[in-house]
Amino acid sequence: MTNGWIDIKNTDMMLVMGGNPAENHPCGFKWAIEAKRNRNAKLISVDPRFTRTSATADLFCQIRAGTDIAFLGGLINYAITNNRIAKDYLVNYTNAAFLIKEGFKLPEDGLYSGFDEATKVYDKSTWNYQEGGDMSGKADTGGHASPPAAGAKTPPMLPPNTAYDLTLQHPRCVFQLLKKQYSRYTPEIVERITGIPKDQFLKAYEIFTSVRKDGDMKKVATIIYAVGWTQHSYGTQVIRTAAMLQLVLGNVGRAGGGVNALRGHSNIQGATDLAGIFDILPGYLKMPNPTDTDFASYVKRITPTASKPSPWDSFNYWSNTPKFAVSFLKAMYGDAATKQNDWAFHYLPKIDRNYSWTQIWDHMYRGEIQGLFAIGMNGVMIGPDTKKNIDALKKAEWLVVGEIYPDETSEFWRAPGTTADEMKGIKTTVYRLPCASFAEKDGTMVNSARWLQWKNAALPPPGQARLDQDILAQIFLRVRALYQKDGGKFPDPVLHATWAYSDPQHPPLSEVAKEINGKALADLKDEKTGQEIKSGQQLPGFAWLKDDGTTASGNWLYCGSWTEAGALLARRGTEDPSGLGIYPNWAWSWPMNRRVMYNRASCDIDGKPWDSSRRQVWWSEAGQKWVGNDVPDFKPDSHPKDHMGPFIMNPEGVGRLFVPLGAVGDGPFPEHYEPIESPIKNPLHPNQSNNPVVKKLTTPADKFGTPEEGFTVVCTTYRLTEQYHYWTKNNPMNVQLIPEPFIEIPVELASDLGISGSEKIKVSSARGTYIAKAFVTKRIKPMTIDGKKVYQIGIPIHQGYRGIAEDEERNARTPANLLSPTVIDPNAFTPEFKGFLVKVEKA
Repeated sequence: MTNGWIDIKNTDMMLVMGGNPAENHPCGFKWAIEAKRNRNAKLISVDPRFTRTSATADLFCQIRAGTDIAFLGGLINYAITNNRIAKDYLVNYTNAAFLIKEGFKLPEDGLYSGFDEATKVYDKSTWNYQEGGDMSGKADTGGHASPPAAGAKTPPMLPPNTAYDLTLQHPRCVFQLLKKQYSRYTPEIVERITGIPKDQFLKAYEIFTSVRKDGDMKKVATIIYAVGWTQHSYGTQVIRTAAMLQLVLGNVGRAGGGVNALRGHSNIQGATDLAGIFDILPGYLKMPNPTDTDFASYVKRITPTASKPSPWDSFNYWSNTPKFAVSFLKAMYGDAATKQNDWAFHYLPKIDRNYSWTQIWDHMYRGEIQGLFAIGMNGVMIGPDTKKNIDALKKAEWLVVGEIYPDETSEFWRAPGTTADEMKGIKTTVYRLPCASFAEKDGTMVNSARWLQWKNAALPPPGQARLDQDILAQIFLRVRALYQKDGGKFPDPVLHATWAYSDPQHPPLSEVAKEINGKALADLKDEKTGQEIKSGQQLPGFAWLKDDGTTASGNWLYCGSWTEAGALLARRGTEDPSGLGIYPNWAWSWPMNRRVMYNRASCDIDGKPWDSSRRQVWWSEAGQKWVGNDVPDFKPDSHPKDHMGPFIMNPEGVGRLFVPLGAVGDGPFPEHYEPIESPIKNPLHPNQSNNPVVKKLTTPADKFGTPEEGFTVVCTTYRLTEQYHYWTKNNPMNVQLIPEPFIEIPVELASDLGISGSEKIKVSSARGTYIAKAFVTKRIKPMTIDGKKVYQIGIPIHQGYRGIAEDEERNARTPANLLSPTVIDPNAFTPEFKGFLVKVEKA
């Protein structure tokens, strides 16, 4: 979230897409209801189903799953065409005025400039800014860059001095390219793609953009989403489109605004912050790759340099990457990380391929991975194409599962349809480790609002169950003992990893949290303020981090959470002097307890709040610094006349409508592509229907269906309030609420097939079948998609073949993900669980 749960109460307008918070985030959704009740805020729900969120909405639009970019692109077009934009915000706080190099091509045919058909990868050199100065009102002089020297392979860089046009009229300025890109998303095209009748979505567009009617800048709108946006083969670009819309409307950085992701679990945000994905280190530092021959080349590759109009200023906070990286390596390897050995940089693995979740299981299916630790991760149920995942585990030599219940992964060999003879042929050794539940552990959880909140254990783990950190610590110490005894190919990273906990076998998480925050390794002094920190003391914030080895921090973003003042993440202060729901003394929010990110954008260029009734931060002329109710997310002493951009993590200092040089792999502007399995060709460019950089996996298990093969129904998956993912089916009370699986189908489809409610039906995809009772409903209606009648159905994800079997003899006990395809977004590598094709028939 750019903002936070409580901040939703400050909004005037809500667009909820790709999420159903009334059912999946019911406690957080109360803040949306507060906004409706106390501010008369409007709520627009856009969803494939009429949900309980939709029931509270002022307007509901039923959309075909997987067509969100078309809807949002049409909304951008509507805002620009009707002059419902934040003009001053656009010019000064986004790259709308920046000029793009000549040679860049928009995807009228479905492809941006630079696409290589053989490799399915773009050469992104034209996706860059033009070098130069002020081009306002000047003729187009071209944007050619100097040709590289013969044989040179230097990657293209952002120019330090970008060309710009503050009138936004130059044909190659970002704003004009944006306008041209989404002028193609006409009401007729949006209706053909999404299936939403034109009068309905135009009403939604009118309501949402009304916050900028007649140039008003006081009102603010928020966008709220969840995995209904991310779980597509272009999911990253859906979210990009939302961010662009909010920049066009001037809603980012403001109380009641932003782009707000609703995390699906209580600590998903924390897992990501601490590098729970393969291609980052803690604090979103990039992983090394084989081209990084030393630490200097690594930090040069990953540290951006400012790229902006010369009269403007850019904080470019990622320029501090060397400080963050050295401090991380000191936290990892302590005294073994020295300047002489490149801070032990070579102890880190270098990523040479895609190790995302779906790829790992694909490698196991191919016999290239022999073993897997699955701790708190039910891979059989979570991943796409359950059968492929089960078959992959059959080829592994060993599997270690850490869980609180027996799950489908630890009993993959008992999957329905597996015969006794087949079971005898499975050679995988399965080790079960009984773990502790959330109530039996202390530590922090990081919620969607980026709050680090410390919790205490309510009771000890039962029996032989162990804490997660104890299991990991004891495995690590035994592996290290083996290296100490027997040596190995490269033992240094294991032998030199810091492990200075008071109880190495049972590391207290309070000590881990302090280690992540970081400490001084030498006496430090701030020459400007005179503040001193003694060696060994906790650091008060990431501004103290150094690249000379005198500081250690496991994650720079969390630096400031556990200081010499104590565990700020354990605070429970309920005072809220601003009335905005900031609660500055409740827990601790990264970065540096800021509750709304980029909050400099809540003020005009002179430093005065756009809306004085929702003042977050402002420029104090008397104090010559930024002050406020929230912690300013900005350089404290940057005077407004310096024109420093509010988006301090971008090298430009401004928000990116256009993403240069391939920060996303499939285009600098989002473009609507059809799901890999779709009932129609893409109306925008039928010859390039799908995302061109998506690569399909190629094992015999990776099958994809077409309408010609009878797969004509669009299927999406979702969660229920009564169940929590795959765990609560072990709890009798939850199972009594939802004792068996069901398939939600429209009344009209049921009538066509002669199906009545509660009758068993079979849903088939190219990969598998799913049998459950029909839940015949009016919550999903048939749609007209590009002139064709198309049905959609929905399947909850929770049931499987483990858990309490309330209705076992009448329940096929099959996982929903038997149906879903193994295809992933090329940026975040999230599988396409939403919007694949199936056929429906009586069982």
